[in-house]
Amino acid sequence: MKQQLFELFNKRFACHLFQADRPIAAADLTYVLEAGRLSPSSFGLEQWKFVVLTSARHKQDLQAACFNQPQVGSAGAVVVILAKLADMDPDSDYVRRLLAREYPGDQFEGALKNYRGFHAATDVKAWSVTQCHIAAANMMTAATAAGLDSCAIGGFDPIEVRRQLDSAPTRYEPALILAFGYCAVDGGEKQRLPLDELVEYR
Repeated sequence: MKQQLFELFNKRFACHLFQADRPIAAADLTYVLEAGRLSPSSFGLEQWKFVVLTSARHKQDLQAACFNQPQVGSAGAVVVILAKLADMDPDSDYVRRLLAREYPGDQFEGALKNYRGFHAATDVKAWSVTQCHIAAANMMTAATAAGLDSCAIGGFDPIEVRRQLDSAPTRYEPALILAFGYCAVDGGEKQRLPLDELVEYR
């Protein structure tokens, strides 16, 4: 199992042009989305919402909001990950419901008090966005396991993305856009810095 996981990591690369005429099977797309759903999250609050675009018109419109990056329009499916904002308020029904699930019974009031202090002291938008990146990483690995290629897109106009999705700025922040499909070009050999250049033991 460990070796299989590393093989997936080594195989995945950022595809910048997909086979536009090759659709993704519904079961494979669901598999990728499930990997996002099952990802870990701070306080167990699942800070993400996944908006899936498969129509050519929606993908082309979104490509324009992504500085015309061709992988968006040519992908079989594009997933816009939205970071929840308003729902992260300590007094929201959403937070109370999920905290009660994560910290049942007598644990709930202490967990809510702890979360209230955390919420007041942190940049909630930045925190929620970073939680979405956890789900994104798992989704791209799952895509590789399903035989799909992927590309994470952080270059986009968030105001235009929100406009296209009819998403209120107080409710969601676009966190990351993931393009999935079958790459039109070979990814080549994976290039990464060696571990000893990246790790410091103390």
